[in-house]
Amino acid sequence: MACMNEHYPFKLTPLPYPCDALEPYIDKLTVEVHHDRHQAGYVKKLNEALADCPEYHCWSLEQLICGCAQLPPNIRRDVYRNACGVWTHELYFDCMTPNQTAPHPCGRLAQAIDKCFCSFDRFRDVFTQTAAARFGSGWAWLACAPDGGLRVFSTPNQDTPLTRGLRPILCVDVWEHAYYLKYMNLRADYLDAWWHIVDWQFAEENYIFETG
Repeated sequence: MACMNEHYPFKLTPLPYPCDALEPYIDKLTVEVHHDRHQAGYVKKLNEALADCPEYHCWSLEQLICGCAQLPPNIRRDVYRNACGVWTHELYFDCMTPNQTAPHPCGRLAQAIDKCFCSFDRFRDVFTQTAAARFGSGWAWLACAPDGGLRVFSTPNQDTPLTRGLRPILCVDVWEHAYYLKYMNLRADYLDAWWHIVDWQFAEENYIFETG
């Protein structure tokens, strides 16, 4: 879940699988356009926004997102939007795998889901409904609070759970460019397909919280 280069100039992180690896659930062309144009565009614009501000060239993506209020007003909006765009897309592509070994989580995350949502099926319904209900462009998230409790919610545009003090575990992109070439306006069909390629091992690794 880290950018290929942690600091300016940021670079586009390669996909963790070939562009056609998520077929038939997400088509090759969608993945290519999404990664090579949309995500790459955020990287390019982020670097452009930071080019004349060397005092922030050592800041990581998370620092730029969470500390955006400290940035000069003339670059604040562009840096925040594009840093979030890079960060959210890296997590999104890492959340998926062509080699899903199980249709649901196991271990501590599975236990936490059962505790918070009573069952995995109930969690899946809540997450899907949250993603489907996001008006316009945005994301749906499974995130972890400092005490290990789980939260499901959506954010508009490129906003992330980082500014809420939460650690993201999974996300799904519900901007139209994430699914329109294959599913057109049928967001629900895209979400149903997405569950077949969720990387639950990756999600388990992201389930980190404070203890004691």
